[in-house]
Amino acid sequence: MDNRSAKALFKNYQPLPGAFDECFDGEGRVRPEAATVIGLLEGLGERTFRSRQKLADTTFLKSGITFSVYSENRGAERIFPFDLIPRLIPAAEWQRLREGLEQRIRALNAFLADVYGDQRILAENTIPRDMVLGAKGYLPEMKGVHPPKGVHVHIAGIDLIRDEDGTFLVLEDNVRTPSGVSYVLENRMVMKKVFPGVFANAHVNGIEEYPIRLRDALESVGPAPDDQDGTVVLTPGPLNSAYFEHSFLARRMGVPLVEGRDLFVERDMVFAKTTLGPRRVDVIYRRIDDPFLDPKVFRKDSLLGVPGLVGAYAKGNVALANAIGNGVADDKGIYPFVPDMIRFYLSEEPILSQVKTYVCERDEDRKYVIDHIDELVVKAVNEAGGYGMLIGPQSTRRERQDFRQRISENPRNYIAQPRIELSTCPTWTPKGIEPRRVDLRPYIITGENTWVLPGGLTRVALVEGSYVVNSSQGGGSKDTWVLEEGPQ
Repeated sequence: MDNRSAKALFKNYQPLPGAFDECFDGEGRVRPEAATVIGLLEGLGERTFRSRQKLADTTFLKSGITFSVYSENRGAERIFPFDLIPRLIPAAEWQRLREGLEQRIRALNAFLADVYGDQRILAENTIPRDMVLGAKGYLPEMKGVHPPKGVHVHIAGIDLIRDEDGTFLVLEDNVRTPSGVSYVLENRMVMKKVFPGVFANAHVNGIEEYPIRLRDALESVGPAPDDQDGTVVLTPGPLNSAYFEHSFLARRMGVPLVEGRDLFVERDMVFAKTTLGPRRVDVIYRRIDDPFLDPKVFRKDSLLGVPGLVGAYAKGNVALANAIGNGVADDKGIYPFVPDMIRFYLSEEPILSQVKTYVCERDEDRKYVIDHIDELVVKAVNEAGGYGMLIGPQSTRRERQDFRQRISENPRNYIAQPRIELSTCPTWTPKGIEPRRVDLRPYIITGENTWVLPGGLTRVALVEGSYVVNSSQGGGSKDTWVLEEGPQ
């Protein structure tokens, strides 16, 4: 494609000053790795593109692909916003990301095995003991409990951002019950439907094998004999905001979707109630948080879990994906120490960098954060979805003062980071195609080995000027295209 030939869709596109644009350079020229796809989209023309966007929106509406937006403490189901301009990642760049993600998951698995085992990393003070044992996600009840086949993190979603120079950085680890992969698979299905010609000629890596990869990984860690094994997806029920994903994955894997009342424990083994009688269950892909899993051990008032489940798990008779107690590994206060974990457990240097982080539990860091709070992004370590966060440069004096007080009263609960100018992608808006900030959540599956889904969930801040990409606060998504090797 001639870099000057963007005359229809992208004719008025202006990259955001100071940000790395994924498709255009600072002078508005198409990046070489994006040239083929931009050219294919340009070939459609604005009128066709607009009609295809409407077709995509209708497809999502009819498919019931929803999520919850929380505003003023009221939840509402909405159709998931989807932008038809894909996010592109060249093959060579993806290979480095894949290797870095695999390395990170190995280290996080080793860390979880250690902190619920011998705690070597704490004894050697590589990570402060109080930071780990004081984490909300650390469960002392799990000390000495070893999950089947030694896998703690079966499914991970690692959030990445790109800085002003175009360098990918790890922003956050999600190793409890990461969500969103159903949207990745649905996005791809819709793209193939509305852009068959563009997709066929863009040479994109496939992602359709994810459900089979997930099922194979889960079955590989099951402790029961092959003729007795059974895998299920455990959901809190239809009222849960992610129920669409729970049912979607169960259906795609070909396994039962169950609620806690469908399971029972006998002789420290888990069984499902079926029309043919009890059936042994040895792998549970659970989408229920730790406190609600077993009323005998955690919350006594939980009606979502299974009485006796933790006992069966402790005896090694059932694998839970992900393992109980993983929350200590994706605590935002532990995140700054992941590079140290990689060096400690793997004797390797981290492949992927991460965002500089101030740990408010440290006196020096806390003083810096309080003094420079107008320059920083402050996060509560146990919040998610963009909640419990202060974006200093966009905050009011009153908000900053409030966060200073919160930090002083409970420093363990806060970290701070410099605001990174997130990369942007061309995005369809009511005013035409404009740059919008994005992040990326790749998904990593671990069973007998580790596999990384090519691409992941690209979330996009649809509101002009916004840095918040979370769907729960009005963000949308894009299909992520990992381009195959060879000329594009």
